[in-house]
Amino acid sequence: MATAIQKSKRKKSGLKRQRQSQKRHELNKSVKSMLKTLAKKVEQAIAAKSADTAKEALVKAMQAIDKAASVGVIHKSTASRKVSRLSAKVSKLSVA
Repeated sequence: MATAIQKSKRKKSGLKRQRQSQKRHELNKSVKSMLKTLAKKVEQAIAAKSADTAKEALVKAMQAIDKAASVGVIHKSTASRKVSRLSAKVSKLSVA
C-alpha cells in the first residue's frame, strides 16, 4: 500500500483504477478457486468409479467454466481445453 506522501502525488483516476483492479483480482481469484474445486469433484467421482455422480459434477463444472470464459476470467481456449479433458475422462469411465 502506498504511503500518504506517495498517495498525494497520484491522480484520482489512478487511485480509482487501482481499487477497481484490486476488486477484479479478488473476484477472479475466487472464481478460479471455485473452478478448481468443481474439477476436483469430477476427478473424485471418476476415482470412485461413480459414472452418474461424475456426469452430474461434469455438468456443473462445464457451466461454471463456460460462464468464467464468457465473463473473461479465463480464456476461451483454456475453458475449451478444461471441458474437453474432463468430459473425455468421464466418457472413458462410462464406456469401461
